[in-house]
Amino acid sequence: QVQLVESGGGLVQAGGSLRLSCAASGRTFSSYVMGWFRQAPGKERQFVTSISGTNGRTNYADSVKGRFTISRDNAKNTVYLQMNSLKPEDTAVYYCAAGPLPLQIGGKKNYWGQGTQVTVSS
Repeated sequence: QVQLVESGGGLVQAGGSLRLSCAASGRTFSSYVMGWFRQAPGKERQFVTSISGTNGRTNYADSVKGRFTISRDNAKNTVYLQMNSLKPEDTAVYYCAAGPLPLQIGGKKNYWGQGTQVTVSS
């Protein structure tokens, strides 16, 4: 019953913006870390950003700092990813994640969404 469902992906030109959403159901994630990973074709899944459930502290991969912003609305059990100044290198499937530990070490404790495609054209 627990699900994370991403939406908002699509095709944009370089320099454009997209806003991804991840809606959780089946349980409340207000006390969990939530965030985003991405995976490009032929490459491993990489951490993008996260936001804590306690104090709202955020973390970003160096490649997206200054361009991406993560936020959450606990009343809606939803996390967002605002992506600005998009580059072709940002093209990937973006996956929502949630867990009780830092997502990079959450392992089996993490919940995952199904992913949403983001394509940035040059």
